[in-house]
Amino acid sequence: MPAEVVRVIPQKTRSTVLMVPALAWLTALMVVPCGLILALAFFRRGIYGGIEYTFTLENFALLLDPLYAGIFLTSARIAGLATLIAVVVGYAAAYAIAAAPRNRQPILLFFAILPFWSNYLIRTYAWIVLLNREGLITQGLRLLGYEGEPPSMLYTEGAVIVGLVYNYLPFVILACYAPLSRLNPELAEASSDLGASAFTTFRRVILPMTIPGIAAGAVFVFVLSIGNFITPALLGGGRFQMIGNLVYAQFLTANDWPFGAALSMALIAIMLGLLTLQAMVAEKTAGETREQSDG
Repeated sequence: MPAEVVRVIPQKTRSTVLMVPALAWLTALMVVPCGLILALAFFRRGIYGGIEYTFTLENFALLLDPLYAGIFLTSARIAGLATLIAVVVGYAAAYAIAAAPRNRQPILLFFAILPFWSNYLIRTYAWIVLLNREGLITQGLRLLGYEGEPPSMLYTEGAVIVGLVYNYLPFVILACYAPLSRLNPELAEASSDLGASAFTTFRRVILPMTIPGIAAGAVFVFVLSIGNFITPALLGGGRFQMIGNLVYAQFLTANDWPFGAALSMALIAIMLGLLTLQAMVAEKTAGETREQSDG
């Protein structure tokens, strides 16, 4: 497009035109498929599988069945524990990286995201090698003189949580590092000059200003964890049924696509709710920061 024509186009129109390809991509590959899945949730499963195009709300009512509600609660508990651990560990790592000399921070961030360079499935299988009864951890214990029964680490809820934390921890580190790296160091110096201890400065100055990053990282981990099915299947040995495994089973084993679609919509609703909450927290924090700056 000639430069003269670009200058004539208003800024708002230019922004809209530039957004069209991305919006078309998202509409075709996300909005339309989600709409089709939502439509399937209002139909019945056929007697021999397939779909019977009769309108019903039974699939959504079935979500309240104690069996499936229990799976939701179990998934939320496991995802919540993984999120809590990932936020604590990830925030500490991000804080340490942000406090390091500027020339070392890119290297430290490189090591933080290094696991993303390998396939998710390979990373999960690596934990099987570490946690099984004849794995590296057991061998290490024996080298230290332990002669008892090898501890049962694989196919436990703890193994599932460890796998989720390990695979999603880089999201928290990156989300928390961004606001930490932008903090003005003069704020901490001013707090210290006013007599505040290091912990008080962290609690009342640094932590409130980095809440949006914490919220973003927590949402990343929780949403990805509650819908995960690979980690519970491999590290949990199928003993811990999570929503992701249930959705997988409905589509590919039970051939009950309408109920699988209803489960998928429930997960999407949870995700949208958490993203909305995270956006509200970020907006509130930004507003408080602007008020403090104006004051």
